[in-house]
Amino acid sequence: MDEDEQNIEQQVIQNYQRDEQMMILVFAQWCVNHDLDPLVLYRKAYPDQINNAVLQQTLDLTVSKEEAGDIDDSTLLGVLSMFDNDELAYVISQEIDRMGKEAK
Repeated sequence: MDEDEQNIEQQVIQNYQRDEQMMILVFAQWCVNHDLDPLVLYRKAYPDQINNAVLQQTLDLTVSKEEAGDIDDSTLLGVLSMFDNDELAYVISQEIDRMGKEAK
């Protein structure tokens, strides 16, 4: 592989990691906005992953729900889908259903 190919490959990896961190931030902020613990929901979806370092770091970037903008449920589910986070999307869907029932 020549140097140009290596640079392109490195850029693709960096872009994916940046986008993945943005997806995690959207998830974490949605949880904060709904008074849910992102770590608990993440563990429900991925019980074999004890600690997710990126999630831990991203929690520091969330703001209070009063400061945050609204994140639509469908936006979060769409972002999770883009990264094939089907297990987490399922757990989030269950929470959305539960919140809808509690509101009635």
